[in-house]
Amino acid sequence: MGDRVAEAAVTAFTALEKVHEVAGRVRWRYRLAGRAAPDAVVLERAVENLAGVIEARANPAARALVVRFDAATTDAATLREAVLGLDLGAAPRRAGRKAGGELAPLAASAALLLSTNALPAPLRLPAGVGTALPLFDEALADLRESGITSHVLEALAVAISLGRRDYTAANVTTFMLALGEYLEHSIARRSDDLLKHLLRPDTGLVWIEEEGVERQVEAGAVAVGATVIVGAGATIPVDGTVLGGEALVNEAAMTGESASVRKTRGAAALSGTVVEEGRLRIYAENVGRNTAAARIADYVERSLTAKSQTQLRASTLADRLVPAVLGLAGGAWLLSGAWQRAVAVLQADFSCALKLSTPVAFKSAMYRAGKNGILVKGADVLERLAEVDTVVFDKTGTLTTGRLAVTDSVAFDKSYTPHDLLALAASVEEHYFHPLALAVVEAARLDGSRHFDHKEVHFIAAHGVASVIDGKRIVIGSRHFVEEDEGIAAGAHRARIERLYRDGKTVLYIGYDGRLLGVLALKDAVRPDSRATVARLRRLGVKQVLMLTGAHRRHAEELALQIGLDGCHAELLPEQKAEIVARLSRHGARIAFVGDGINDAPALAGAHVGIAMQRGADIARLTSDIALLEDDIARVADAKELADATMRLIGSNFRLALSANSGILGAAAFGRLSPVLSSVLHNGSTIGILLRALLGGARMTSR
Repeated sequence: MGDRVAEAAVTAFTALEKVHEVAGRVRWRYRLAGRAAPDAVVLERAVENLAGVIEARANPAARALVVRFDAATTDAATLREAVLGLDLGAAPRRAGRKAGGELAPLAASAALLLSTNALPAPLRLPAGVGTALPLFDEALADLRESGITSHVLEALAVAISLGRRDYTAANVTTFMLALGEYLEHSIARRSDDLLKHLLRPDTGLVWIEEEGVERQVEAGAVAVGATVIVGAGATIPVDGTVLGGEALVNEAAMTGESASVRKTRGAAALSGTVVEEGRLRIYAENVGRNTAAARIADYVERSLTAKSQTQLRASTLADRLVPAVLGLAGGAWLLSGAWQRAVAVLQADFSCALKLSTPVAFKSAMYRAGKNGILVKGADVLERLAEVDTVVFDKTGTLTTGRLAVTDSVAFDKSYTPHDLLALAASVEEHYFHPLALAVVEAARLDGSRHFDHKEVHFIAAHGVASVIDGKRIVIGSRHFVEEDEGIAAGAHRARIERLYRDGKTVLYIGYDGRLLGVLALKDAVRPDSRATVARLRRLGVKQVLMLTGAHRRHAEELALQIGLDGCHAELLPEQKAEIVARLSRHGARIAFVGDGINDAPALAGAHVGIAMQRGADIARLTSDIALLEDDIARVADAKELADATMRLIGSNFRLALSANSGILGAAAFGRLSPVLSSVLHNGSTIGILLRALLGGARMTSR
């Protein structure tokens, strides 16, 4: 038993001939380019990842492909073109008996084992040889391509038993190998399926609103800037911001959070999440392949084939130990003269558990990470994150929320209170889709402010808004807009306004009837769990936690002290952030950089591990190794904890595999184990280690 992944010599389908079609199901006969056919696993996995496909079943022997699909989403003709366009060359395949996880070899070997003693003596040898033919074929292929492998040892053990007419030992070995291969394939495939659970289904038809009229379009036809309408029971097809409406949204599929979230104007909407109650109007910001759901699909497909250094080392060690096992078998036979000892030794090797348990553990951990709001883009990322000893944070949108909140309402006209000022601003700003406007409207809602009737609102790009209340012009916006463009003097209040600026606040000017009525001050708030996250990272073994920011030095130092950082670098340009990360790396630091903006992309790319926040810019999320699916900085510490636990599990499985198989080999060489018992113990221990790798992720992330 052993898993060797080979590159398919086939690159694409060259023909698909329809044999039969009914509603939602089609059967094709296919032809492939190249001289060697990939197995059913490759074909099925590639086709199942196409939009609208529910299930695919391939029969390489008959060159048949059966596909069940959602007839409301796609049709046979569309799928045919998509299948013909598939690239199979980069997909991994499993050789020989493992193809498709077929039950036939297992059933045949089980039937022979049960009927061994009942068969006439002349039929026992041909029956044993016939059942073992898939093993012999695979061993010969391995011998030609790779030399002596674990399959060669297994085939040799069966051949010796058959040659010595020990049919029970031969048939038990064949059955145990078939059972082990079947379970091994099932476990490995289950780990892939866990990851593919993160793929979101295509949403089919989507309701959009154009000029006040609602109509349905294909999901692929939705453009950035469209207003998407999502009602109860529907899946949100885009990433965007809620323009209007109110709804309870189940985000468990994307964030792992079971409690439904209330969404109103200004809230973020995430593709792949489901509206349980209510109705939303959503401004589409990311559509199609750029949505979070589609990016997860891309990341998952890459992660299924990516190998970590740990995995490669385990595979290399397993291959190097195969000749040693063969030598031990030969030595045991020469010294004892007992062929049973040689056969018993050949039953056990290190290849299976060492090669397979590591990728299964990584994939299981990546699935658990995804369910907990952490998207890991490969097994090697977890490996590198476990090595991290320095964490460097960006400030805005990372250690802080990145969302402005009103901190001061300062009225300069005694006829108006601070509450009146906030109410006036919110009445006009509620029509404006901008972070400042959203913050003002939210503050007024929390304040219980009344609404002022007004005329049509005019938006002045990069300046502010203007309207008319009680026949008088009201303007809200920047100092340049209010003072210079509108000619409203603010000199008498300059000292008070400057204090707000010195406190690191953004100032919004409110002019009414030609005079400065007052100002609103807004500031980005520190995330409430930033300090706890920093402390937790230290408990996980991180030696240094720093901050890099373009913000003013005094504000940065105050924040660093507030949340317990080891230091900070302020007033930096994007390239300076990357230079500091590079300098720390040259001095031996293993750095995880956490950021969210376009200006963080160089530092994210240059770090040992780059982590992008959920609200991060697209380039930051694409450049990063880990993308958070929740706007929660605590997930950074969760990711580090998960990586550490995964590497501990892999190390534990590695030691367990070495000790178990070494014990079996030693006992077999000294004649303490029969060939049958050696086969049972070896295959049983391998399956146990694989199950431990698969299920270990559930324990390490359960809360």
